[in-house]
Amino acid sequence: MYYLKTSACFDSAHFLHGYNGKCANIHGHHWVVEVQISGEKLQNSGEKRGMLLDFGDFKKAVKELAEGFDHAFIYEKNTLKPATITALKEEGFSLVETDFRPTAENFAAHIYADLCQRGLPVSCVTVYESPENCAVYGE
Repeated sequence: MYYLKTSACFDSAHFLHGYNGKCANIHGHHWVVEVQISGEKLQNSGEKRGMLLDFGDFKKAVKELAEGFDHAFIYEKNTLKPATITALKEEGFSLVETDFRPTAENFAAHIYADLCQRGLPVSCVTVYESPENCAVYGE
């Protein structure tokens, strides 16, 4: 089995609606995303001969996902009042609404699903919300 791994990072703010603790307040993280893909066979012809996947294509896909969250306020759908969202938008803030609670676990699952939809043979996604704490989603 062959494995490739790449990483990307993003800085963002979020909060955990309904949580009883400090994370119920808006706070930020320097998120680090590591993605591992796997496959049993390398490509056997063309310019990508001897490769599982071109690292450039792999890195680009992961970086694009991370950039979509970078320097944004990420919030779960239906957890902020419409007037709050309007006010933040009027102030020019970058907002990202998700269908999931923005936890490291859910980010890992979301990124895994997105990359699989793009046709990448993802085996696992690791999302660090701090240097000591991460969540892993995968096979």
